[in-house]
Amino acid sequence: MKIYHNPRCSKSRQGLAILEDSKNPFEVIKYLDKPFAKEELAELIKLLGIKPIDLVRKNEAIWKENYKGKTLTDNEIIEAMVNHPKLIERPIVVANGKAVIGRPPEIIKTIL
Repeated sequence: MKIYHNPRCSKSRQGLAILEDSKNPFEVIKYLDKPFAKEELAELIKLLGIKPIDLVRKNEAIWKENYKGKTLTDNEIIEAMVNHPKLIERPIVVANGKAVIGRPPEIIKTIL
């Protein structure tokens, strides 16, 4: 089990607390410190069962200043998130061959 975590995000901290309470072993990946490889992020998006745009934090200044209103391919959106990991929604939890975005954090319990 893994959690892609940003310690500065309250939802991510809540997601981490849910995993800690579950008593299951898990790995914490601070994706801002160790950014995704493009292939790794593409696989995670596939596991989430969403389009790349659905993983983007569209209220981030980086998105608004550089990408908002542009027609981007899925590949270009993934590249934007690889280059600017702050754009990635969080937390993301992977467990038992499934993945969820922990918004709201309680959704994490559905895959434990």
